[in-house]
Amino acid sequence: MDVKLPKLGEGADSGVVVNIFVKEGDTVAKDQAILELENEKAVASIPSTGAGVVAKVHVKSGDRVGVGARLITITESGQPAAAPVAAAAPKPAVKKVVAQAAPEPEEIVEESVEVEEEISDENVAASPSIRKMARELGINLGKIRGSESGGRIVIADVRAYIQRLVKAAAKPATVSASAAPAKPAPVQIDFSQWGPIVKKPVTQLRKVIARRMSESWNSVARVTQFDDIDFTRVGELRKKFAAAYEGKGIKLTLTLFVLKAVAETLKKHPIFNSSLDEVASEIIIKEYIHLGIAVDTDQGLMVPVIRDVDKKSLLDLAKELESLAAKARDRKITADEMKGGTFTISNQGAIGGAHFTPIINLPEVAILGLGRGALKPVVRDGKIEARVLTPIAISYDHRVIDGGSAARFAVDLAKAFENFGEEVVKI
Repeated sequence: MDVKLPKLGEGADSGVVVNIFVKEGDTVAKDQAILELENEKAVASIPSTGAGVVAKVHVKSGDRVGVGARLITITESGQPAAAPVAAAAPKPAVKKVVAQAAPEPEEIVEESVEVEEEISDENVAASPSIRKMARELGINLGKIRGSESGGRIVIADVRAYIQRLVKAAAKPATVSASAAPAKPAPVQIDFSQWGPIVKKPVTQLRKVIARRMSESWNSVARVTQFDDIDFTRVGELRKKFAAAYEGKGIKLTLTLFVLKAVAETLKKHPIFNSSLDEVASEIIIKEYIHLGIAVDTDQGLMVPVIRDVDKKSLLDLAKELESLAAKARDRKITADEMKGGTFTISNQGAIGGAHFTPIINLPEVAILGLGRGALKPVVRDGKIEARVLTPIAISYDHRVIDGGSAARFAVDLAKAFENFGEEVVKI
């Protein structure tokens, strides 16, 4: 029997083979993992649908396979695979009809005025005055059919030919839908001519990241708003309750405070928790808050989603975030665990970055980027104080969100951090 690639999930119809766990001659059990498949940013094991001995492996690492494609062939008790069925008798040949490509506009004009096979201009029958006029007008007399005896061309024939040219030129030319300007072909450069180089293949994950970022960059009218938010309050709360969380085996990170503050602000500004349905010309406002957290891995950026952030305690969020981040770094996260986000957070603070312009994670309409906080002098109530200021960047889709809304969102987000409730952190 053939083991074929099953349906991978909603919207997924193919994947790339990452690892193959079996070879010809191996014995496999039903539901035993036979290979790993990378789909979008997730890697999943594909089980065997039967038991037996592997007679043939039809794929190799790096192959892209679609749903229904043969992966392996297995036989019972090591018996050889059945011989292929004899080919059926050939069917009568069917003459293929190939549609001709639509002619270019110039060809349309030519065909509309050409009546018979073109002959040499020198061999047509026409008076010297007609020839002179044709030369001055740039007309090829070989394309005009003479109406006089012997095919002689007269002035009426030339006039009729010109009228047909004008009529044909006035007709709108049929342009193929695929006639859009072609993307310039990439140029391959031999960089080794200037010094030593190292070549690394582009991974499937990197290809997915590149495609998604390009789609977002090319389709969204994006604006990025920058600000500095006072993190002094959340820093103090973190220091006060860190030991209690460590006692539970959990680290109380600043990202947890960010999750809660963002969820609270999204409730006040639901337009930031929406998506644009361009097909239906509708804005879909979601009444749930599922936040994506950008995780930096050795393989590339991954964005697991934490669901119902507004309904969970800081302790629950800490456990879930730690679990999802570990699964993302180990490439054990599933595609479903990276879908359904309503807003994304990208925190570069631990790395040391400052302001940057995060790219919106479609189909969302906004993303928050955070940099590294630093002690800075701030004037409060007429006095200069040292406060921890964290640079933020809010990129938003200007097709859905206006600048005034973005400014109000940033103001309320700053208040959420500055007035973070202690009761939210207590355990």
